[in-house]
Amino acid sequence: MGTPESNFAKLDLILPPAPKPLGVYKPCLIDGNYLYLSGHGTVQEDGSLIIGRIGVDMDIEEGKLAARQVGLAMLATIKANLGSLNRVKRVIKVLGMVNCKDDFLKHPYIINGCSELFAEVWGTENGIGVRSAVGMGSLPDNIPVEVEAMFELHEGA
Repeated sequence: MGTPESNFAKLDLILPPAPKPLGVYKPCLIDGNYLYLSGHGTVQEDGSLIIGRIGVDMDIEEGKLAARQVGLAMLATIKANLGSLNRVKRVIKVLGMVNCKDDFLKHPYIINGCSELFAEVWGTENGIGVRSAVGMGSLPDNIPVEVEAMFELHEGA
């Protein structure tokens, strides 16, 4: 297993621009050895958002890809604010919110798109933390997925 930076490079993915706050909050906050990331949306490489409701405008596979894109936006925030993914020791907690129709039941499958990305970057031992995946009646700007997370940083990082 390589470093988080080398693991990410092997995935041959492109990070979107780190999202700017759309309200009165910080995108990330460091407290001791913990990094908290605010809810992130589906920011793409060109800065636009993936829009749509799962089960209405997009199917489950498109939803999972949207969650992966949220994970990429979160990685962009980490790199923009900490300089390197290597400063993160492990994923502690992920909260995934899914914009879906009322009878949708596969919220965890959607959020796997983000969780699988984190496992690829930090490995299964450090990249998988505790998690909640819940359905929402709506999300800002009609994005399909929003994710917030908490990470542990390396000592002195």
